[in-house]
Amino acid sequence: MSGLVQFTKSKDIGVITINNPPVNALSPGVPEGISEAIDQLLKDDELKVAVLIGSGNTFIAGADIKELEKMASGKAREAGLLPLLLKIEDCRKPVVAAIHGTALGGGMEVAMACHYRVALHSSNVGQPEVQLGIIPGAAGTQRLPRLAGVAKAVEMCAEGNPITAEEAYQLGIVDKLIDGDLLTGAMAFAREIAGKPALKTRERSNKLGTREQNAPIFAAARENVRKKQRGRIAPLAAIDAVEAATKVPFEEGCQIEQKLFIECLPSPQAKALMHVFFGEREVAKIPDIPKATPIIPVKTAGVVGAGTMGGGISMVLANAGIPVLVNEADQAALDRGMGNIQKNYANSVKRGRFTQQLVDERLKRIQPTLSLEGFANVDLVIEAVFEGLALKKEVFAQLDKICKPGAILASNTSTLSIDEIASATHRPESVIGTHFFSPANVMRLLEIVRGKATSKEVIATCMEFSKKLGKVGVLVGNCRGFVGNRMFHPYVRESVFLLEEGATVQEVDSALYDFGMAMGPLAVGDLAGLDVGWRIRKEYRHLEKLGIRQPFAGDRLCEMGRLGQKTGAGWYKYDENRRAIPDPELTALVRKWAAEAGILQRRISREEIVDRCLYALVNEGARILEEGYALRAVDMDIIYINGYGFPAHRGGPMWYADTVGLKNVYNRVLAFHKQHGELWEPAPLLKRLAEEGKTFVDYSQEQRAAAR
Repeated sequence: MSGLVQFTKSKDIGVITINNPPVNALSPGVPEGISEAIDQLLKDDELKVAVLIGSGNTFIAGADIKELEKMASGKAREAGLLPLLLKIEDCRKPVVAAIHGTALGGGMEVAMACHYRVALHSSNVGQPEVQLGIIPGAAGTQRLPRLAGVAKAVEMCAEGNPITAEEAYQLGIVDKLIDGDLLTGAMAFAREIAGKPALKTRERSNKLGTREQNAPIFAAARENVRKKQRGRIAPLAAIDAVEAATKVPFEEGCQIEQKLFIECLPSPQAKALMHVFFGEREVAKIPDIPKATPIIPVKTAGVVGAGTMGGGISMVLANAGIPVLVNEADQAALDRGMGNIQKNYANSVKRGRFTQQLVDERLKRIQPTLSLEGFANVDLVIEAVFEGLALKKEVFAQLDKICKPGAILASNTSTLSIDEIASATHRPESVIGTHFFSPANVMRLLEIVRGKATSKEVIATCMEFSKKLGKVGVLVGNCRGFVGNRMFHPYVRESVFLLEEGATVQEVDSALYDFGMAMGPLAVGDLAGLDVGWRIRKEYRHLEKLGIRQPFAGDRLCEMGRLGQKTGAGWYKYDENRRAIPDPELTALVRKWAAEAGILQRRISREEIVDRCLYALVNEGARILEEGYALRAVDMDIIYINGYGFPAHRGGPMWYADTVGLKNVYNRVLAFHKQHGELWEPAPLLKRLAEEGKTFVDYSQEQRAAAR
């Protein structure tokens, strides 16, 4: 028997326990151990039934992703779970899956092959494979519709979101919910069903529906995928596989699923999404911050500023169970901020995301105040005032006098120097950047900015705290724009240059939207407010080199009062519902300004639009990586996927450049350098890696090895 699986007896019940911490993944040895346990169950005449349970915190959280990644790269042969699952299902003695924590992916497939499933109320089940660019590969798409019905199976397999045990019970996936001790409850249930005919999931057909009933379900699901998961192949493959379950016998359905699984597994999308999966775990590791670094307890917080960002940050803290004081300079601004918070929560209730009771509890945690005096006892303060260095330094000087020793003083600045802000205090070791992304209560990214004096304890605390807030925390260095906005600046710069050279607003935005970006760069500008970038450009204008071309059309729009959605016009015009309408007047204006500036207008291909915007991003990313402001290339990928709408199935900008081939990217950058001048000078790291035939991933691995 594999050391990863134990088989014990309790009178007439065999107990099969999976013991593969931390998540009981189906690593090599686990399926073999379960198979041996089934053999023992069948050999022992005293045993009437078995319970399959996970040790520790969970049932089976899925396949071993590292093994999947090897298979995707052709470095491991796929053994497949199907034979084991058929063995469990064909066992003449019933097997009861006892679920706590999560039963996901392969874990869910194992549970569905058992004859019964019981679960703790707190557990979750699901088929999240599409989030890795693949589909269930061990009859998940064939058994799930037989248990849950076609509509729910399609949704679970194509979207990949887990469901609660309560919902699984209502659907018929779970046979009984257990109160109290799981093993005790599972064994009591096992005794009730012992000796009764064991039900095989694959032989059920009463929930499979007719072709006429199912046709609109599959049509709606495909339409939904095309809208919400643009460009992804796995969700459509998952729908095809579930559809096969409704049209052909189980064995044939398994063959179709297997064919689709094998097509998805080595695809660039699966490799990119697995890179993202591991990347989100990798960014939490900071080489010079030991695991044992003490964490500062954060039980209370304060937010300075109740505008869009301050209000959103206050909601994030309240949602995580942290009582928060929110401060504004005058009553009108405070009332406006609290009104927006209440409106945002009311919208969540209307959409069914939260109950009114939950919202009331969260609102009670947010206390408005006109005075900073109450901040004397909080553990963490996040400043979210207007993006001006003088104002931020003034706020930090006040906080320095009021806040208790050891309190963390954080700034939500998106571009300003953390060291400059910290210089207004006598405790620079307690000052850090926490750059939330708008809307803060929705976006997953938290860019954590390290100042030169920021203590290891403060960094470790903020990295850990980001998880409590439900965010992906990425540590970055303190340079102008940090990592995200420093890379974003050349991306937006090129989009405006392209307009000035003859492309239309719609051509630029649609080329990048079709590439997979959540929004085009010009639409993003209108959403954020064009005055935000304008203000930053004015603040830093003295640092720009004289004689280097800079985009001007955005500044001209701001001078005209066209600031984006909030004024009803920016790059687009907006109706009363803030729907974008192309504006021919704007195209004519930009062409007139370009002619006055002596810029030649021409037709610009979609390929040039995508290459110029994305390679400007990558070239700047290469500089940031070499300068050490990002720890690894994957950190930039995670920042761009979670904060800037970069398509996850392309792996992030640096991974995407690796897949194109850095030699190809470098040659294109060289051509742009020749055509457009100094702003396109290739980053030294890009040049070196291209000439050596290496990738950004290779460079990050070299850096990691050197750090050891």
